[in-house]
Amino acid sequence: ALLLDWLKQQPSVWPVMARGWPTDERVLAGAKCVVYFGDGGGKQPFAEPKHWAVFSRLMTGGAGLVLLHQAMDFPVGPDGGQIKGWLGAVYHSDIGSRGHWDMEFKQIAAHDVTRGVKPFAAPADGWLYNLHFAGQGVTPLLVGAVPDKSRSTPDAKKHVGRDEVIAWAYTRPDGARGFGFTGADLHKSWAYESQRTLVLNGILWAARLPVPAGGAMASFDPASLERNLDDKRKPAAGKK
Repeated sequence: ALLLDWLKQQPSVWPVMARGWPTDERVLAGAKCVVYFGDGGGKQPFAEPKHWAVFSRLMTGGAGLVLLHQAMDFPVGPDGGQIKGWLGAVYHSDIGSRGHWDMEFKQIAAHDVTRGVKPFAAPADGWLYNLHFAGQGVTPLLVGAVPDKSRSTPDAKKHVGRDEVIAWAYTRPDGARGFGFTGADLHKSWAYESQRTLVLNGILWAARLPVPAGGAMASFDPASLERNLDDKRKPAAGKK
């Protein structure tokens, strides 16, 4: 909902939000970009067989793709391979690692997606890394040190001390675009201006829309982070 509000503030952007797959698929007609922020592991709504054909047509038709955090987690198989070809990378549990720790992004790569993005720290957020990358066409945007104790797979353990790619931009052979960011597990991380700018820029770029020289600007009220929250407090004993 917050991303929707911020995207509405961007010129020439008309975002539509759905919880899961849209009830009326006509809203997807002519979409310049698909953004998904939700569960992974094959639980993505577009991964369901009854939706995959429509989603695939959007991708092969040139729509951009943006996946955030767990959204890029796919089981090994044909669908995951296609996602890698559209997004530029995919998380598979065969080599990938994940967890929560402090990260600091000290250097920001020069790219349209990083306009207005300054070095920033993100304490205790959740991250995925050691992904399967598409190779040519992938530009790392955020790279940082991870705790070597988080390297949970044999392949990840081969790269002790290596900085890991956390965000990237991908230009497909057909000119369509993908943007991925494996952070944003903690809701409060949207308070970081550089993270908001990065993700908004990435969506504009993936949609092949111009990214402002100083980055996408959107008004932000810290109180907005308290909107729409589920109440996860446990009821007191004897109460329902």
